[in-house]
Amino acid sequence: MKLCKLANKSKEQSYVVFTTKQNKLQEKRFASVSPKKRIVFAPHCMRNTSICSAIEKDSYYICADCGGCKITQINKLVKKLNYMALYIVKGGRAISKIVKEQSPEGIVGIACFFEGDQAFKMLKEENLAVQFVSLTKDGCSATDANLIEVERVLSLGC
Repeated sequence: MKLCKLANKSKEQSYVVFTTKQNKLQEKRFASVSPKKRIVFAPHCMRNTSICSAIEKDSYYICADCGGCKITQINKLVKKLNYMALYIVKGGRAISKIVKEQSPEGIVGIACFFEGDQAFKMLKEENLAVQFVSLTKDGCSATDANLIEVERVLSLGC
């Protein structure tokens, strides 16, 4: 039993190390991309589903600014900084599809460390400047992110 817990901690730690390293490697390049050419991806698990009025589209949601969760505040910042858009994604495959359709030059992903690790690897071939903000509470529902950190990353180069 203890070995399984150690293996899981080790794997999680490798995600933390990898995403932190990738953020540092790509930070200057990301900061050089105009916000008008950046997209933000937030996970659907951050939504407060009991009151959320986001508009469901295909494999993502569009925030309706209902104020039911922190995504509203992130969306307001995205608009203030003139980003292309914010997408509340249901899964990683939605990211690939949106990237192909919208052709951004920069991406900010808000997710758990596992999903951040996977996104960096998936987007490597796309030649995009990527920044990752980890969730402060992960899981499959009622997740959370630090808005100060989200704002810091979104504001890089602005």
